[in-house]
Amino acid sequence: MKILVTNDDGIHAPGLWVLAREMLSLGQATVVAPDREQSGMGASVSFHHPVRIVKVRPHVEGIETYSVEGTPADACILGLKVVHGSQPDLVVSGINEGRNLGDDVFISGTVGAAMQAHFLGVPSIAISVSIDNPQFATAARLAAIFGRHISEGNLPKRILLNINLPNVPLEQMAGIAVTKLADQVFNFSIKPGNDGRKNTYWIERGRPQWKQAEGTDRWAMDQNLISVTALITYSNSPVIPTLKTLAPAIFKELKESF
Repeated sequence: MKILVTNDDGIHAPGLWVLAREMLSLGQATVVAPDREQSGMGASVSFHHPVRIVKVRPHVEGIETYSVEGTPADACILGLKVVHGSQPDLVVSGINEGRNLGDDVFISGTVGAAMQAHFLGVPSIAISVSIDNPQFATAARLAAIFGRHISEGNLPKRILLNINLPNVPLEQMAGIAVTKLADQVFNFSIKPGNDGRKNTYWIERGRPQWKQAEGTDRWAMDQNLISVTALITYSNSPVIPTLKTLAPAIFKELKESF
């Protein structure tokens, strides 16, 4: 199995390398990631200037690694079209430090990279943990388990999953919930300034106001559940019922793997 690993926190982010190391359990892993932190870039692609890609020394021995001077979506596209001689079997984006819930997925670089893979016909997973208590090892193992189920045909190949882990150790997690995106309202503040030549403005995002509803990804976090959201589904797609059927077995496998 060939796996492309990417992220939006940058090539040196610890979560990226915990994930990449775990992917070796599935087969051949390649890392192609932005050269710096690129959070909030969404699925943005650099159409108006060239993008540089450089082979670099890996943090984990034996993993071919490339740094991209561009967005997470750029990194994924170049990983698929330039680095891989043939299309990989799976793209995993993360492990993001900071959960991607609700409408955040539309500006998340972690999700944006996975989305580009989906558009190019590759099954993809975006996976995120809490900043305060990042469960990197658990998240990486869970991504590998989902990757194996995709490889074995237990899940559809046409799949884009957004996975978020609650802010507790594995032994305190209550299971896996197949969820939908929560509604939220953002508050933006504007800080004016001047650089000596012209007026400038800093756009800052405040804490979102969540509309709590059972069955959403935000609700799952409050229940100490792992949230798995199929972000794009098609008519008559078996993704949701299949996920709901597999979820208990996957959680049992995750707990027994440590």
